[in-house]
Amino acid sequence: MSICSSSSSSSSSSSSSTKSWILHGLAVGAAVAVALGARAYLARSSKFRSRVIGIIPARFASTRFQGKPLVQILGKPMIQRTWERAKLAETLDQVVVATDDEKIAECCRSFGAEVIMTAESCRNGTERCTQALEKLGKKYDIVVNIQGDEPLIEPEIIDGIVKALQAAPDAVFSTAVTSLKPEDAFDPNRVKCVVDNRGYAIYFSRGLIPYNKSGKVNPQFPYLLHLGIQSYDTKFLKIYPELTPTPLQLEEDLEQLKVLENGYKMKVIKVDHETHGVDTPEDVEKIERFMRERNLA
Repeated sequence: MSICSSSSSSSSSSSSSTKSWILHGLAVGAAVAVALGARAYLARSSKFRSRVIGIIPARFASTRFQGKPLVQILGKPMIQRTWERAKLAETLDQVVVATDDEKIAECCRSFGAEVIMTAESCRNGTERCTQALEKLGKKYDIVVNIQGDEPLIEPEIIDGIVKALQAAPDAVFSTAVTSLKPEDAFDPNRVKCVVDNRGYAIYFSRGLIPYNKSGKVNPQFPYLLHLGIQSYDTKFLKIYPELTPTPLQLEEDLEQLKVLENGYKMKVIKVDHETHGVDTPEDVEKIERFMRERNLA
């Protein structure tokens, strides 16, 4: 496994063998909008939350995997593969990489990505997105925080969470979940989620939720895995950094809990997606093997 600071590989679209279909969320969100009296507003303006930017936050320093954005995955840096997938999304007007590291910036510029330099003091991806948006100086209605460690993320998932936020004016945040594999039930790197019957997030945890009395995985229960990709209303994104860190957020080390603890609504869509996140160096070999098997190089 090697890490590089640049790539000469040209951008190319790779077709994934698993197609992501939005199973629920949009219809429910529209119904909620009607209930809140938003239908009239939406009828007046076809441009509700229409300006959308995708931002890929990337930092070199990481306790679990230093230099992760630059790790080679079948000949291309992971950050390049993520950027190429994001560029295929139909709802994004612009895609940029936000980083505090010149090695990452140089690598991204080499394959044609626009780069925004941000401060090392950014505590998480959301704050890095906020700072990048301020530096851009352009007006957007929605910011999509695209996790750089999911190099096979489906463009349809990006489009799905954007449309979900556009259809739910009472929400300030949207994200995606998929089915949790039993073997990942107790992996703290796989974040779990529970939602209400209208498709809004109730809670996220590194532990298994819900947790039953037996302490074992219930093979009949549809556990949900959080995919990490998130979109925000830009007005909320300006408020977010000023919110005081909350007890649940700090205990779980999950930034989305600060949103819920402060009473904001988060729309969740469920998708059919075979996840291939890269959390540790060992995950690189797994994802390369998957890509070879499906001719996704």
